[in-house]
Parts: sequence; C-alpha cells; structure tokens
Amino acid sequence: MGASLSTASTTASAAAGSNLGDIPESCVAGVLPHLTPPEICNLARLNRAFRGAASSNSVWESKLPCNYQQLLDIIMPPHQRYQNLSMKDIFALLSRPLPFHDGNKEVWLHKVTGRVCMSISAKAMSITGIDDRRYWTWIPTEESRFNIVAYLQEIWWFEVDGEVKFPFPADTYTLSFRIHLGRFSKRLGRRVCNYEQTHGWDIKPVRFEFSTSNGQRSTSEYFLDETVQIDAYGDHKRRNWVDYKVGEFIVNGSEPITEVRFSMKQIDCTHSKGGLCVDSVFIIPTGLRERKRSGIMK
Repeated sequence: MGASLSTASTTASAAAGSNLGDIPESCVAGVLPHLTPPEICNLARLNRAFRGAASSNSVWESKLPCNYQQLLDIIMPPHQRYQNLSMKDIFALLSRPLPFHDGNKEVWLHKVTGRVCMSISAKAMSITGIDDRRYWTWIPTEESRFNIVAYLQEIWWFEVDGEVKFPFPADTYTLSFRIHLGRFSKRLGRRVCNYEQTHGWDIKPVRFEFSTSNGQRSTSEYFLDETVQIDAYGDHKRRNWVDYKVGEFIVNGSEPITEVRFSMKQIDCTHSKGGLCVDSVFIIPTGLRERKRSGIMK
C-alpha cells in the first residue's frame, strides 16, 4: 500500500513538472506543417525546441508551391543566387510583392496559404489610343500598387488588352479588372473625385473576357456607371475602386507555362465614353481576397 502511494506520488510529481520544453523537437516538427506560417512564427517564440522546429527546411518547404524554384528564376536576376537561402528565407522573400517584366507585373505568395497571387499594371497592357493625350493620360497615385494608373478622358473605341505567360501552380484562379470612375486627387489633405468627364458607361455594358492556353474561356458584361447602391454599407461605384470579376480558370499543373489573354472593351461607336481610371488586372486564387486597399468586389 505504501509502495503504491509512493509510486503514484512520484508519477504525479513528474507529470506536474512536465512542460512544453520537454516535447522533442522532432515531434514539434511533425505538427508545424499542419499550421499556417503566421502560427508557426508565433510558436517559434515559445522555447528552443519550437524555435528549432520552426526553422526546419522541411516545415517551410511544405508551405511553398511545388514550382517555387521556377518563380525564383523569373523574379531574381541571374547574378543573384538563392541556393544558400533557407526554405524559411525563400518563403519570406516570395511573400513580398516581387516585380518582374520591367516592374509592370508583380507576384507574391499569400502569407497564410502560400498560394500564388499576381497583379498586372495597365502599363503592361495594350490600350487603344494610349499614346494620344487627347484620349488618355497617365496619373501618378499612391492608390495603385504600381503608383500609376491610366486615365481615359474621352474616346469612342474603348479597348484594353493584355496577356501573361507564367508557371502558375495547380489551383483555381479568379481574374478581375480594377477600375475607378472619375478622376481622383487630394485637396487640402482630403481625397476628392471629379466626374466632369465621366459619361457613356451607363448606355452600353463593357465586355470583359479572358482565354487560356488550354482552352478555357470566360466572359462577363457590366454597366460601369450605375448610381444604385451596390452593397449594404451604402457604397456606390463612383468614388470607389471596383474589382470586376471576369471569371475563373483552373491550372492542373500538367503544363509548365499557362498563357492567359484578357481584355475589356466597349466598341459601340454610337456614343463616346470617358472619365475612367484603369489600374490593373488581378489573378488571385479563388476564395482569397488579397486586397489591402479600399475597394469593392463586383
């Protein structure tokens, strides 16, 4: 009886003395791949075992897309070597917006899911009449991740085309155009919008399209200037950036490069249209809302 009580007391005492520091690093490393990168970084602060496991290449490689080396080859100049970077460093590098193609396109990993996101500036698109200042002008602005947008003053034939060839990892992606009605600026520290040149977008819809190299297509049509309230918060299309969803496409990973061609157009020459800012095209994994700036998803 006495021996039993002594044994039980010793076991209880040992259990009471157990803590997170007693967990083997190998066990921690087996759990961390099931967590998100922010969660892994938070747990690394607990103790040495968690810190060591949270720096493991195997843990961070599981958070990277399978073709992360292709992404690095595209965004890093040939003279820069990444072979000596740890997987954690590579994830940190790729989770920042990284410019390529003369800085007119950006790619980054979503910091929670590790999925690939992309933005394409209007500078990388073919815009009818863009070189004629009677029709278009470029406006510097902090409201664009590229710090510049194309502003349409007036035109009859409205057409914007673009394309991208990229090794998208297997996933389902949503393509959208980011557009703003009117010309905006800052006056006495306040944001103001001018709609003097905004016209013609409520007469006929704008047609948005894209097609992929493996035969997928999608088409959407929107009236860009509707004065009706478009959400429960009282927002309207005017005074806001609006993301117009064109559609979704699937990458199954069987092709090394996916080519996506996209366009928006309103080529009915029975009326002119103007007063519109074109910022960029977003290609974002479906289900993610990778937007830090104010805007509306249409």
